Amino acid sequence: MKKISLTNQILLASAIGLVAGAIVGPVIAPIKVVGDVFLRLIQMGVPVIIFGAVAEAVGNINPKDLGRMGFKIFAWFLIPTLLAAALGLGLGYLVKPGTGLPEMQLNDNIQPVEQTMTTIILNFFPTNIVDSMAKGSMIQVIVYALFFGASSSLYAAETGDNRIVDTLKVINKVVLGVVKIVMHMAPLGVFCLMAWVSGSLGLAVVIPLAKYLITIIVAVAIIMLVCILFTAAYCQVNPVKLASKLTDMSLVAFVTTSSAISLPTKMADSVNKLGVSDRINGMVNPLGMVLNSTGQAVFLSIAAVTIAQFFNIQMPLGQMVQIVVLATLACMGTLAVPGGALVILAGLLPSLGLPLEGLAIIAGVDWFRGMFTTIPNVAGDALVSMIIAKDEGEFYREVFDGTMTAEEAAAAHAK
Repeated sequence: MKKISLTNQILLASAIGLVAGAIVGPVIAPIKVVGDVFLRLIQMGVPVIIFGAVAEAVGNINPKDLGRMGFKIFAWFLIPTLLAAALGLGLGYLVKPGTGLPEMQLNDNIQPVEQTMTTIILNFFPTNIVDSMAKGSMIQVIVYALFFGASSSLYAAETGDNRIVDTLKVINKVVLGVVKIVMHMAPLGVFCLMAWVSGSLGLAVVIPLAKYLITIIVAVAIIMLVCILFTAAYCQVNPVKLASKLTDMSLVAFVTTSSAISLPTKMADSVNKLGVSDRINGMVNPLGMVLNSTGQAVFLSIAAVTIAQFFNIQMPLGQMVQIVVLATLACMGTLAVPGGALVILAGLLPSLGLPLEGLAIIAGVDWFRGMFTTIPNVAGDALVSMIIAKDEGEFYREVFDGTMTAEEAAAAHAK
C-alpha cells in the first residue's frame, strides 16, 4: 500500500466500499462504527487547527512593513473569497446536487435552529474562548484567532520578539502531524462509511456525486471568468492574453491540487509574464497562499448545501448567511495536509447543524474536486498581485506585452 498514494487509496476504498455495500445490502450497517471513529478522530483537533492557522497567518503580517497595503491585500483576498462562498451557496440551491437519493434518516437528532439576525451577529463573538473551542463554535474561534494574531503581530513589531508567532508555527506543525497520522486511517474509514451508505441506498448515490462535481466545476469556471475579466479591465490589458499567461500555474495547480507546490511557478510567472514587480510579488503571493482560498470557499459552501440536501434538512436564511461567513473565514487557514479541506469541513458541519456522515459521501470524489478548486486559489493570487502592482505603480506593462524582460523593466522604472 505504501506504493499507492493516500489519495488513490481513498479513491480505491470508496469504489470498493460502494460495490461491497451494494452487494451485501443493509446487513453491512454495523461496519459504520469504524467510519464513525475515523470521523471523530478528524474532528477532535479541528478547533485547535483553525485557531492556530488563522492566528499564525495574521501574526505573520508585519504592520510596519504592510501598513496601508496590509488592509488592501486583506480586502482584495477577502472579497473574492466571500463572493465565491456566496456563489457556491447559490449554485447549490439552483442545481440541487444532493437531491435524487432515497430519503436518508441517518441522524434524526440534528435539526436546524431558527435564529434571528441579532442572534447570528452576537454568535460571532465568544464570551469564553475555551468554551467556544469545547463546543466547536468555529466562527467564534476564528474571530478570537483574528484578534490574537493581530495582537501577536503588533507585539512582535514593537518588541522584536517573535517567540509567540514562532511558537504558533511549532504548535501548528505538531497538530497537523496529528492530522497526518489520522489521515492514514482514511481509506479504512471511507470504505466503511461508503459501504454503509451504498448498503442502505444502493448505487443511487453515484448520480448526486456527479451533480456535485459538475456544480463545483461550473462555479470555478464562473469565478475564473469574472476574475480574469475584472483584472483585465482594471489593468487595461487583453483578457485573452491574460488568461493565456495563467496557463502554466493553473496546470500545475490542477495536476498537483496543491497551492504550496504551485507557489514557485506562480511567483515566477507573476514577475516574468504578468509584469508584477519583485516587491509586490514577494509580499502578495506568499500571503495569498494563506489568505486567498476562493476555490476552497466555493467547495465548503456547495458541500454544506449538498449534505443538507442528502439528509433533507431545510436551512433558513440565517443558516445560509452563516455558511457563507464560516466558509469565508475558515479559508484563512489553509491546511497543508492531504484532505485538509475535508478536515475544515468536518469542523464546520456541526456548527451548521449538519451530520458528519455526509462527509463520507463526498470524500470519495474529493481528489477530483481539489483538481478544479485549486486553480482559482493559485491563479487568483497572481491576479490580485497584478491589481495591487497596478495600484502601487509597479505593474510593468512592457513585461506583460513581451517587449522587455522583468529585469529590464525594473531597471527602466527605477530611473
